[in-house]
Amino acid sequence: MIKIDSYGHYYNPQNGKYYKKGKYYRKKGENNQNKLRETKSEINQVHNLDNSLYKMSIKNNHNHPIKVSIIMPTYNKYNQISLSLYGLSKQTFPDSDYEVILVDDASSDKTRDILKEIDVPFKFKYIRMKKNKGRSFVRNIGIKHSEGDVLIFLDGEMLVTPHFIQNHYKHHLQETNLVVTGAMHYEGVYTFIMPDYNEDQFAHLKDLVRKDPKYMEIYESYERTRHKSKKPYPLVTIEDIDTERFQSLSFSNRYFLNSGLKHFGERLKGFTLPYIAFLSGNVSVRKEELNKSGYFDETFVGYGAEDWEIGYRLYKNGAQFVLDPSTVAYHQEHPISKKKLKEQWGNHYRFVKKHPNIDVLILSLEWKELSFMHMHQTLVEYNALDERFPNEYNELKKAFRTMLFRIIECLNNEQPVTELYKLPGGSEERIKIHQQFETLRPRGFDYLASSFEQIYQL
Repeated sequence: MIKIDSYGHYYNPQNGKYYKKGKYYRKKGENNQNKLRETKSEINQVHNLDNSLYKMSIKNNHNHPIKVSIIMPTYNKYNQISLSLYGLSKQTFPDSDYEVILVDDASSDKTRDILKEIDVPFKFKYIRMKKNKGRSFVRNIGIKHSEGDVLIFLDGEMLVTPHFIQNHYKHHLQETNLVVTGAMHYEGVYTFIMPDYNEDQFAHLKDLVRKDPKYMEIYESYERTRHKSKKPYPLVTIEDIDTERFQSLSFSNRYFLNSGLKHFGERLKGFTLPYIAFLSGNVSVRKEELNKSGYFDETFVGYGAEDWEIGYRLYKNGAQFVLDPSTVAYHQEHPISKKKLKEQWGNHYRFVKKHPNIDVLILSLEWKELSFMHMHQTLVEYNALDERFPNEYNELKKAFRTMLFRIIECLNNEQPVTELYKLPGGSEERIKIHQQFETLRPRGFDYLASSFEQIYQL
């Protein structure tokens, strides 16, 4: 059954697509406030730019100054994009003050149909890459075509609430050189049933649908027909977004906060690794700060670390990091790629090779499942050791840095993580390392001693 709402939109649950019946979308009660668009033909006009790398199409190509540019990379997430764009259409932020730049990294699904299937109240730039170029490259394309002073990086499958843009933007009005993130307050949501979900995802979803009879009925219908089709099966409609009913299918994942960051407050005061808050799924920064620090490093391809690397450069240029739960977005869950872990370690290896500094190398301890609080305390003690005993512990510090690098090198090469700093039993260096290690705890360097001990024995 096709549902039609009061604006003349309709949503077809058979194919999961959201359409509009020849109308330009406006929020409830809006009285044609945007005087930049005067005729229907002007509204529906699409401006095109074609070059050797990509084609860009622009809807609502007005000349009003843009304050915020939302840059959304996407690859084969056609089913989630329309819901994401619908959420961005419901913003309290003035329509003419923001733009959305959707950069399609040569998707092989129906993502290219988005341009003709949806209509939105903001300036919309759809950029389709002619070849797949990777996350960093396509985000940089988005930056280059952005008009806003403030850039919000948002993954294409993110579903936002009405105050999302306003809550990001207000911080940048008050201060410069800020990085604002909602990603630490991660919320996931199941908007479609994907046949390629793994067993854990199906079990998780089944628990969630029990909260709402409507979703339980949809899930049971899917179970009866799941073997007949491999297409995504829609759970959430735009009406569910309007009423916030979709939240019964959502869940929290506070991995970063529960790993120590909550101890430092929303400004991460005193935290030695603030750059890990730059998570490109939901983060904002002024464009002028990126012009100073540089854009995404395009040698990073696939999943992981490209956002931490640019965050690290911003941190070194004095950026302040802010965790704001009011900027949270809902990640529409999708099947997990089997290549994800390999890509993650490969990019982490690029990160430590580019910045072989102790405040980057220390993240290798995550492999040992040590918390970010433990990493922070270890780094605090390492720096204190440097300051208090500048001419001592040279052998131990060298061994520690080498082992941290070797962890990531082994993981990147898919080798066993063992014998990270192999020395002959009676060698002078080995004896010195042991002697220096024995004095760490008596001098109060407990976290450093613990971290060193855990990887030196591997």
